[in-house]
Amino acid sequence: MRMTETIQLADSSAVISTSNWIITISALLLIIALDFTWAVSRRHKDTTMKEATAWSLFYVSLAVLFGLSLSQWLGAQEQKEFFAGWLTEYSLSFDNLFVFVLILTRLKIDKQKQQLALLIGILIALVLRVIAISLGKAAIEQFEWVFFIFGAFLIYTAVTLFMENSHGDEEEEEESRIIKFLRAKGLKPFTIALLALGMTDLLFALDSIPAIFGLTQNVYIVITANIFALMGLRQLYFLIGGLMTRLIYIGKGLSAILAFIGVKLVFHAFHAVDIHEIAGIHIPDITITQSLSVIVACLFVATVASLISTRNSVKKEH
Repeated sequence: MRMTETIQLADSSAVISTSNWIITISALLLIIALDFTWAVSRRHKDTTMKEATAWSLFYVSLAVLFGLSLSQWLGAQEQKEFFAGWLTEYSLSFDNLFVFVLILTRLKIDKQKQQLALLIGILIALVLRVIAISLGKAAIEQFEWVFFIFGAFLIYTAVTLFMENSHGDEEEEEESRIIKFLRAKGLKPFTIALLALGMTDLLFALDSIPAIFGLTQNVYIVITANIFALMGLRQLYFLIGGLMTRLIYIGKGLSAILAFIGVKLVFHAFHAVDIHEIAGIHIPDITITQSLSVIVACLFVATVASLISTRNSVKKEH
């Protein structure tokens, strides 16, 4: 990241007034509250594909409109940072949903209760993300070398994710042990589901926060990107049942994104400690425009490759 970009990030954070913070957070909390009310009122009804599709498109459109509006009152830099952060967090959250499916399916939670369990799980995720963002920002302000740790952790996570054969044999085995332990304590399936979702949220927060700080240090962008990425996941959950067997390479694409951001963080850490060359080789400055391009390209290639690869299996089913 260029020094000019770092200065822009610091300045853009100062531009965001208290009133803008209040308006933004209040509007987002209102939408979340309405979603929660809707989920509670319909907790005894199944979510139809039509309803899930409509709500999912609504939340995606809301995020896109918000991102487009940023260039009007902040700047093009912040707009790119938001879209890069939102796409990364959304893809990580999408990956999170696969684990949610496994948990709720294994515990045999009724479809009518899944809405409420998912929404509570997402609310837990929001709280954990805010805490993690606050801690991450504080660590960055005090110790810029923490980017070395963030970068190394993301690269390790990317390699681990890439080496996995599927979404989960190891995850399923670990979850099974946790579920058996909680059942032995006499907890009901719905309570176990909430605890399991909470623990899953915590693990995913460890990946998502270093990832987005590798794209922007603007807390306003970090928080809004995370909230928009988590909003609408409840409805998306009911859409991915059929997609789970088709998006077979989405994990590979996500691992490529995490590896790229991890490398970018390591490069930024070297610049932060005033090391700009190693063995006479200049350490590259990766801009937010380049980052956004890589993220979009990885998601596009992974999605297209998955759909093409599973095309024949879909035809056989029909």
